[in-house]
Amino acid sequence: MSHPHPDLGAPPKLDRKALRITPLGGLGEIGRNMTVFEHRNKLLIVDCGVLFPEEHQPGVDVILPDFSSIHDRLADVEAIVLTHGHEDHIGGVPYLLKERPDIPLIGSRLTLAFVEAKLKEHRIKPKTIEVAEGHRRSLGPFDCEFVAVNHSIPDSLAVAIRTSAGLVLHTGDFKMDQFPLDGRITDLRAFARLGEEGVDLFLTDSTNAEVPGFTTSESELSPAIEAVFRTAPRRVIVSSFASHVHRIQQVLDAAHTHGRKVAFVGRSMVRNMGIARDLGYLKIPKGLVVDLKVLEKLPDEKVTLICTGSQGEPMAALSRMANRDHMIRIGEGDTVLLASSLIPGNENAIYRVINSLTRWGANVVHKANAKVHVSGHASAGELVYCYNVVRPRGVMPVHGEWRHLKANGDLAVRTGVARDRVVIADDGVVVDLVDGRASITGKVRAGYVYVDGMTVGGATDASLKDRRTLAEEGVITVVAIVDADTGMLAEAPDFLARGFVHDDDAFDSAAPLIEKALARAAEESIGDAQQLERLISRTLSQWFFKKYRRNPMIIPVVIDA
Repeated sequence: MSHPHPDLGAPPKLDRKALRITPLGGLGEIGRNMTVFEHRNKLLIVDCGVLFPEEHQPGVDVILPDFSSIHDRLADVEAIVLTHGHEDHIGGVPYLLKERPDIPLIGSRLTLAFVEAKLKEHRIKPKTIEVAEGHRRSLGPFDCEFVAVNHSIPDSLAVAIRTSAGLVLHTGDFKMDQFPLDGRITDLRAFARLGEEGVDLFLTDSTNAEVPGFTTSESELSPAIEAVFRTAPRRVIVSSFASHVHRIQQVLDAAHTHGRKVAFVGRSMVRNMGIARDLGYLKIPKGLVVDLKVLEKLPDEKVTLICTGSQGEPMAALSRMANRDHMIRIGEGDTVLLASSLIPGNENAIYRVINSLTRWGANVVHKANAKVHVSGHASAGELVYCYNVVRPRGVMPVHGEWRHLKANGDLAVRTGVARDRVVIADDGVVVDLVDGRASITGKVRAGYVYVDGMTVGGATDASLKDRRTLAEEGVITVVAIVDADTGMLAEAPDFLARGFVHDDDAFDSAAPLIEKALARAAEESIGDAQQLERLISRTLSQWFFKKYRRNPMIIPVVIDA
């Protein structure tokens, strides 16, 4: 197996006969999926998603792929192919289209409807091309065929990309549910046909590569969901992803069976379920879904609320309910159903929400105590099945953390793929397909781009480190009035502390250290205010750590007397 090397440089110029594959997100992480294909000086992008921030990234809304490596080549982009409508695959589209609004978006009916609604909020009217399984479309030098795959959202597609350099099959996110709620299974016949043609590189979903066996069918959740509605004494509040149409359908069916009315809560939930209903993907019995104001007048045992916030997002409806910051007040006897998985990194936020809801008297039903969620990704048994059906010449695991990619690559080797034809890459690592063989040839920038409010890319790792320091260590502002002639303190320095626990006389012993540092600076004829501020900062940092074992942010201010 090949893998990224720390000393990789820029890739060489691409031969016209070769196909270049550059993942800008989704490798080594769960989210931010984006892969750029280059052939004959043209580019094809598959997916453009976001990654959700973790606790060590305070103030960040979402994280984008780094577009810098293609920024000067946006005119060469033939299209953006979207495999399905989850945020980690479409959430970055508005930010890329702000750079070039007329890039065509290729996707299924539901996927395009979701992304168009998102783009409307950004005041972008996109150029869209609807496709379905079995469709084939030429996009410059790329001949794309679309294949039905089953996932936790309807209308998901894999894409086979034919070029003169070879055939690449990208699964997108998929699993092999044999009893899907919408009857749409992963098209293994198409996979086998493409395998007979000869798949040179198979890009496969790695999320569940470490999980043995087969992923449980969505239909097996119905008994657990039905039990929640059968036993709940008061209101049922269901939290799910705003794009999880299948799960919402199961909840609606259970609510209808038990004579409950339903209201959607949360802007994205209301928007997406309205789209799914209008397009026929969500079957809602007449009169079942009502306005929230109507629901407030009904007895509690007739009420179901479906909201966002299953990942503990602080501004989502469920988190606000847990914090008593929402018009819906959770109370004794309410049942809260978390009908989604835990995205890695969100565990602490989710458990905080669960604890708060429990504190207010709710019975919280979640994946750990009931069978109310199944994954949307293929487990090891399904991946092996696909490898044996497709018989690819080469494999490049995608969509997963490093351990998932490695496990997926090992599965491919066990099915007969040569070890030296399994490419384990990372974000930004360039893979070239030449004469049917894929190999790593270089690396481009693929760092995190933070969206912080209305600012894109303004927040950096350094500024996030400052935020963490402010939160964990506090901040000390020291004002030093320095005699311009002597370079010495004109009076004792003032210390202003925020978030730093200290006694009234805590800084008395720090003042002499500042005086000594300034005396040394005067001897060396250092009088520039910025240099003196850096000197004071270094001196105090050492003192704070030695005395308190803390590293507060220090803001020195030097004023000439």
